[in-house]
This record gives sequence, C-alpha cells and structure tokens, in this order.
Amino acid sequence: MREVAVVGIGSTPTGELWDQGLRDLAADAARAALQDAGLETVDALYVANAFGASISTQSHLAPLIADYAGLRGIEAIGIEAADASGGAALRTGYLAVASGLVETVMVLGVEKSTDMIGAARVRARAVSLDSDDEALHGATLSALAALLMRRYMYEYELELSAFEGFSINAHANGAKFAGAMYRNILKPGSFARAPMIADPVSLFDGAPDADGAAAVILTSHARAADLVPQPVRLVGSGAATDSLALAERDDPLWLGAIERSTAAALAMAGITRDQIDLFELHDSFTIMAALALEAAGFAERGEGWKLATDASIGLTGDLPIATFGGLKSRGNPVGATGLYQAVEAVMQLRGTAGANQVAQAQIALIQSVGGVGSSAFTHVLAL
Repeated sequence: MREVAVVGIGSTPTGELWDQGLRDLAADAARAALQDAGLETVDALYVANAFGASISTQSHLAPLIADYAGLRGIEAIGIEAADASGGAALRTGYLAVASGLVETVMVLGVEKSTDMIGAARVRARAVSLDSDDEALHGATLSALAALLMRRYMYEYELELSAFEGFSINAHANGAKFAGAMYRNILKPGSFARAPMIADPVSLFDGAPDADGAAAVILTSHARAADLVPQPVRLVGSGAATDSLALAERDDPLWLGAIERSTAAALAMAGITRDQIDLFELHDSFTIMAALALEAAGFAERGEGWKLATDASIGLTGDLPIATFGGLKSRGNPVGATGLYQAVEAVMQLRGTAGANQVAQAQIALIQSVGGVGSSAFTHVLAL
C-alpha cells in the first residue's frame, strides 16, 4: 500500500446557516480545499452526510456536489454512517489512494441540521438508532446518552459536576476560534445548573447540531511533496462496529468499537499512545468523551472523567482534546464532523492553528463515532 498524505483542507464556519443549502456549503469547502492544494480538480469525490434525506429531503448528494463544486464528470460516491459519516468517508478516501487505484481524492462532509426544529428534528435524527428496538419506543440519542451517564455515575459514585471539565475545556478553546458556533465561556458550577434535556444530560452537556461543510484532499505521499511544502501524512486508519442497539451490548459502559478502531489505527501507524500530541475525540456528550478516553486506552475504567479535572485535556495539557472547541463548542455538523476534525488536526500539525495551537504538535489522533458507539473510525495524522 502507498503512503497517503493530506495536501488540501477547507471548511466553512459552523452555525445555523439558513441562507445556504447543502450544495452551497459543500461547494465553498471544496473550492477552499482545491485552492489550498493548488489543484483544479481531483480524480474522485467521497461525500459524507448523515441526514440529507431525512432533514434536507435530498439524497444522491455526491453527483450534486461534484457538479456545484466544478467537478462534474468525476467519480463521486456518498458515504453514510450516522455521526461517524465523516470518519467513514475519510477511511474510504484513504483506502482508495493507498490502494493505488485512485491518485487524488477529495473527501467532503456536509450537513444541514438546523433547517428542521423541535420534535421533527429529533425524529429525523433518530434514524441513526435501531428503528425496531429503540426509536420505535421513543428513544433518542440524548436519552441513550443519559442512560449511560446515569449508570456511569452510579457505578463510580460520581456527582454531575464531575463531567463539567469537558464542556469548560471545549468552550475555553472554542472562544479562541472564530469559526466556532458557540464562543461563550462556561464558568465552573454552571454545568450542573443548566436546563435538563434528558436527566442527567443538560443543555451544557450535549453538542449542538450545526450546519457546515469541511473537506480534505488526499494523494500519495510521493506526489504530495511536489504539491505543497508541508504534507501531513495519514499514517493510521482503523474502523470497527458494535451493536446498533445499546441494550444488546454485554457491557454498555465499554465502547468496544472505539477500543478496536483505536488499536488498529495505532498499530498501523506504529506509534504508542504516549506519542499522541492531541486527540480530537467525538464529544457529542460528556459521557461519550469520558468513555472514549477509557476505551481508547488513555484512562483506566471509571477514570476518564478525571482527565477533565486536572488540566490534562487543555491546550497545554498532556492530551489536548477539542482543541478548536470540539463538537460541544465548534458545533456538531453531524455527517461533516469527522472532516472538521481532520481539517483541525492538519492545522495543528502545520502550525497554523493560531490561538488554538498545541505547541510542537507532531502526531494527532482523530476519532469519529456513530450513535452511542455503534461505529468508530480512528485515524492518525503525522508530519
């Protein structure tokens, strides 16, 4: 297999972008990535999207976006894996280039989550759950996260305030980033007082749905050196699944898909966890951040929350996470989130992250998770 590198990145700000449609956002991100790479076209386009059909009444996005991005005629394929769609598309693009069958690929994620509100959006989002065993009975992503959080608090005898450090850190970083959806600072104590969505998940706990698009351009590392002065290598990729329904897992507090995908990505990259300079994890809820840190091997069982209490996850900590605000502050443009993580990791490794820069970043781990751990896609990027 060939070595793969990122030669172009592009993204739009996230937010409630009512004046732009899926095709407009995608085209903006695509053009930015092409300009960054110094290219006019690519050989293939892989488009990540979760809810185009259920929220935007638009499927078959890949040829639509290829057309509006000025890439009409190329190979274009849509990829769907719920919240993990971006990570799934990135892995698809990586495999295409690494195999040698495709020379240059654009991987693009786009979502328009805010065009639907209230109960209608909740129903539209529920298609990522088990339709027969969860959604049919009224389960939502927030409710399932609440079940996990409540069980975790019971097992390890924790108060709700134990999780606030994740949201405080995300907003502290997002406040420095002009492209973040919510740039407000969260004060200690405000987390536990926030209005409840699904007890104990509160308004300050879950990531807000957002609109946005992000893209990366991949090519062989041999070609990358001729295109850009500082290619970022994609050196590890891993993917795994778990049961779709939370109730079918032997141990709901262990995210097996994250464990397996992380191990596979690190093994492919030939690196150890202590070499990771930053970790863009899928902080859709604070409990998911805590469980991801444990399953990925950065914390012992029942101790993932502790990393958010001692500054370990801050920009100057041992394992910075959510360096641009993560899903919580930057916003969660669902199917595009995994590509935002990739763009942000490349910025960190290029040293162009500005006020959000992690000093001397050389290796980044990014992870895109579907539902409450039903699928996980983990990648390692390095200079």
